Amino acid sequence: MPSALPLPKYHQIYLVLREQLEEGRFAQGLPGELSLTQQYGVARVTVRKALERLAAEGLISRAPGRGTVAVKRPNHAAGNGQTQRGPADTGTRAQLSGLLENIVTMGLRTAVKVVSCDVVEASDSVAQQLALPAGALVQKAVRVRSTAEGPLSHITTHVPAELARSFGRRELAKKPILLLLEASGVQIGRATQTLSARLADAQVAPLLDVPLGSALLAVTRLILDDQDRPVQWLQGLYRPDHYQYEMQLSRVGDVDAKLWVRTALSAPFH
Repeated sequence: MPSALPLPKYHQIYLVLREQLEEGRFAQGLPGELSLTQQYGVARVTVRKALERLAAEGLISRAPGRGTVAVKRPNHAAGNGQTQRGPADTGTRAQLSGLLENIVTMGLRTAVKVVSCDVVEASDSVAQQLALPAGALVQKAVRVRSTAEGPLSHITTHVPAELARSFGRRELAKKPILLLLEASGVQIGRATQTLSARLADAQVAPLLDVPLGSALLAVTRLILDDQDRPVQWLQGLYRPDHYQYEMQLSRVGDVDAKLWVRTALSAPFH
C-alpha cells in the first residue's frame, strides 16, 4: 500500500476490503491473513487490524477452522428480493440517446483488452440489480480499455446469460457491448447511473497501471430495455488523470425557486 496516502495502511486495506464486500466479491469467503499480507505487501498485524474493524462493523465473521466469511446484509430495497426502481423518468429517457451515443463512440475510439469472459452464477448483489433469481446464470466480462496515454478504465459487466448467447470474448474485443446487445434484439430503453470513488485494489491496480490504493472514479450503471427490464449491470473504475465527466446545466423555475437541471450530457463511458 502507498505510504504517501494520509491514511494508516490498515485503514487503506479496510476501505478496499469493505468496497469489495459491498460488491459481493467474497461469496465463498475472504482470503486468509497470509494471502492478504502477500497481496498488499504489509505485515500480518496490519491485515489483522483491518479485519478486526470489518468484524466490529458486522461485515465479516471470523471463526477458527471456518475462516473469514462475509455476513449477508438484509435487503431493505424491496419485499420480493428485487431492486426497487421508480417509474421511467421521461427527462432521463429523452437524454439517453446522447449518452449512449457517447458510450458507443468512446468504445470505438479506444482499444480494449478482454481480461475474462465467463458464464457464472449471479452473486446476491448482481441478481438483485438484474432482477434475477439468486444463482441465475449471467455472463460476467472484465475488460480494460486504453487510449494512447495508457489504461483508462476497468469495466466489469453482468448480462443475463440468455441475452449474451450470441457474443463472447471475441466479440467483446471488437465492439462495445451495447452494440452487441442491440444486435441480439435488445431495445435499449433507459439507464440509471451513479458516480462515486473507489480505491484501487490488488487486482485492478496493475491493470490500470496505478499504485495500490490509488483513488479511482467509480461508475455503476444499470441499463434497462424498453420494457423496463434490466439487461446489463456495469461497474466501472476510471483513472481520474485520464478521464473527465462533463455535464451542462441550466436554470429553470421562477425567481423564488430556481433549480439547476441537466440539459446535455457528455460522458464517454462504454
